Amino acid sequence: MVKSGAIEMAIVSGTQLENVNSDFRVLNMPTTFSSIAHQMDVLQQPEIVGDLFASLEEDENITVLGGYTQGERHIYTTFGPVTTPEDLAGQKIRVQESDMHIRMIELMGGSATPLSYGEVYSALQAGVLDGAENNIVSYLTARHFEVAPYLSYTTHLVGLDYMIMRHDLLQAMPEADHELLYEAWYDSMDYHTELWLEETEAAKAETEAGGASFHEVDNEAFNEALQPIVDQYVSTDYQKELFEAIRSADTEGSGN
Repeated sequence: MVKSGAIEMAIVSGTQLENVNSDFRVLNMPTTFSSIAHQMDVLQQPEIVGDLFASLEEDENITVLGGYTQGERHIYTTFGPVTTPEDLAGQKIRVQESDMHIRMIELMGGSATPLSYGEVYSALQAGVLDGAENNIVSYLTARHFEVAPYLSYTTHLVGLDYMIMRHDLLQAMPEADHELLYEAWYDSMDYHTELWLEETEAAKAETEAGGASFHEVDNEAFNEALQPIVDQYVSTDYQKELFEAIRSADTEGSGN
């Protein structure tokens, strides 16, 4: 609808843009971002993402302005804390219906079980699933903490939604308005991140009060286990350069 001009702007998931240009896969892949701070910093560096965000302009009439975080995703389980990939051996972990996400869970040691989101609670409760993965806000809102009370900070993926805009409309804007738009957009990204972090802390407190527990993991072990996913899905020279530029921008140096 943005391409056709039916609407001017939209927020879309990373997988939607992957379907148009597979290079976006690099930003939606496990291990690319080590934290929300790393993710948001990269998205405001045109020297890293500028070419990617402009890649749909000519053929699709779409400019990617930037993105909103979906938060850091972690593993939560019914059976106890997970500290290394070995702890997930044989455990059925719900995953989104994506080849890359299925591979992600397999590399992390689990048995990937694709299932629609609405079925996860009852599957955890019935023992059909041993765990799932998501951000802490969703852990609360879906009430998964009630049936899978052990959340382990694997931080294997930092999710991302994109704000896209009609390219012809952006081009038609006066330069001064163009600058104001980007200034306001970056402010919006910062504000959304601030709200997300606040909601994450509130969700953690509420789930802990409801019986959930939170556990540190061997992030180096999980990062090493997930390395083959980079080799498999980062295939072209451009994708490799983009991935390396993003990883080099991780000033926190937290690894995963």
